Amino acid sequence: MDQVNGSVVTEFVLLGLAQSLGMQSFLFLFFTLFYVGIILGNLFIVFTVVFDSHLHFPMYILLANLSLIDLGLSSTTVPRMISDLFSDCKIISFRNCMVQMFFIHVMGGVEMVLLIAMAYDRYTAICKPLHYLTIMSPQMCVLLIVAAWTIGMIHAVFQFVFVINLPFCGPNNVGSFYCDFPRVIKLACMDTYRLEFVVIANSGFISMGTFFFLIISYIFILVTVRKHSSKDLSKAFFTLSAHITVVVLFFIPCMFLYVWPFPTKSLDTFFSIVDFVVTPVLNPAIYTLRNRDMKVAMRRLSGKVISSR
Repeated sequence: MDQVNGSVVTEFVLLGLAQSLGMQSFLFLFFTLFYVGIILGNLFIVFTVVFDSHLHFPMYILLANLSLIDLGLSSTTVPRMISDLFSDCKIISFRNCMVQMFFIHVMGGVEMVLLIAMAYDRYTAICKPLHYLTIMSPQMCVLLIVAAWTIGMIHAVFQFVFVINLPFCGPNNVGSFYCDFPRVIKLACMDTYRLEFVVIANSGFISMGTFFFLIISYIFILVTVRKHSSKDLSKAFFTLSAHITVVVLFFIPCMFLYVWPFPTKSLDTFFSIVDFVVTPVLNPAIYTLRNRDMKVAMRRLSGKVISSR
């Protein structure tokens, strides 16, 4: 994979996030603390859902899968970001660059479908509570998770098969702290206008369409609840506000990175950090702090761990 289709480029140069030692030290501390928070927070959610039988419901099973995806998505870039901070030569091999791009889009595609599945789960629970256990059966939950991974793989492979066969003759400066399809495609020594449009359509327009679909679906749920009982509106809004926050945090950076026609390095870097560092550590906090069952289950699990010592 190091040399494909006549390419002479065997490695790419990544962008440094800071030049001064003070800023490098600050970012090292920031990224390290956040990454530890991502690992501990998301794994704690997964273990809580797995080992607490009270949480063996579709909503929490989907949440546990979302936590795994957040951990995986963050792990594709953050360890490399931390190791590169004090490195003078920020080089990534052709092979590792391709692998990083592939897994970023697998995880991103899976998370996109999981957020849709979680919206459907909330719609069923709020608007059709009597039929919830019938509609969101264990078989349906498994089907949604399998569909998420299948669509995520298709989403990544669809772009990967085109990029892996591009000829790269130089330059090899990616212009970012990680590899991604839009930036790497621009380095190919051929006309890539059509391929860039395919990537924008596959990642950008789909992200935008999914975002607006989810927001409209949440509004529809709230309108439906208001028609039936205005007393339940505040409760439904409190429940959905966590989902809406996660959707905004995930999709706004994606839309900017893949659709915004006037990208700048500073904003591009900011939104990338939000996607890979900030959102994965906030998701566990958002879902646990706003969910009574999760907080009770976590206290139960913590008590068991402490008492077993």
